[in-house]
Amino acid sequence: MISDFGIDDIVAVLYAYYSDTIEVVGIVSDYGNVSRESALKNVKYLQSITGITDIPVIGGAVSALTGTRPNFYPEVHGVAGLGPIVPDEMAFDASDISENFYEIKELINQYAGELYIYSAGRLTSLATAFILYPETMKKVKEFYVMGGAFNVPGNVTPTAEANFYGDPYAANILIQLAPKKIHLIPLDVTMYALITPLMIDQLHEFYLKSNDKVGQIIKPMVDYYYGFYKKTYPDITGSPLHDLVAMWALADGGKMIFEEVPIRVAVNTGCTFGQSVGDFRKSTDKEPWRVHKIAKQFHYGQFIKEVFSTLQSGPSR
Repeated sequence: MISDFGIDDIVAVLYAYYSDTIEVVGIVSDYGNVSRESALKNVKYLQSITGITDIPVIGGAVSALTGTRPNFYPEVHGVAGLGPIVPDEMAFDASDISENFYEIKELINQYAGELYIYSAGRLTSLATAFILYPETMKKVKEFYVMGGAFNVPGNVTPTAEANFYGDPYAANILIQLAPKKIHLIPLDVTMYALITPLMIDQLHEFYLKSNDKVGQIIKPMVDYYYGFYKKTYPDITGSPLHDLVAMWALADGGKMIFEEVPIRVAVNTGCTFGQSVGDFRKSTDKEPWRVHKIAKQFHYGQFIKEVFSTLQSGPSR
């Protein structure tokens, strides 16, 4: 799992925590929603409340290949990336695990042919892995990436989604160098993965009755997230948990409808910077770009049913 550990990233990793289908065997913690240091601190916070400390944690990138300083989004994810939760009192030394990116190679070799890479943040670290370890990356079974906006508006600019906009150079490297077709889960579907306040309230009641301290962090985070979305999109009825629906898709790739199309990412500065472009024409005369799998549709009812069943199933380990 490669993530910048904001609210929807945390909910996605908690879904994996409760799932008996997904086993997280390594975490790469990146800049993005928050700084890399804050993201690493959030991983430590998750370790402290789950008691799971044996999963390797790898420090990822601190900034984009564009050479610009990253922008963080406290209004969306909170100061620490956990909404109103700020684990300031936790002892933490980021230098302990911040320069160990080479460990990704050993991890992929250990699970060669079985490993799925799930990326829910900026794509700098994943692109770096393709550049440094091209032969090793061929041993990854599948790639699932939350990112892009193809036939819908962006969420940072009118044309660009946050993960692609944060480092379009990296996104383009990923698209050009990936050894197999990537499963891309863009805003085209994730903006419809809405979790309503009533759903969250009912889930929280379950966690209170079952005394599940881990699950009890979901409501304050998602409530904070919904506050941002309701202010920005007044007609929205719930929180679009982008990274959660991408993790749900990974658990069974047949749950989403994907279309294989040639794609590119705009890297020239200007109003299209970071835009993801797909050649969806039905013509046989398509652009000679690399072809990848773009999620186009999912069954919302199935998503809600399976997600909440999993979140109420108790930890898988």
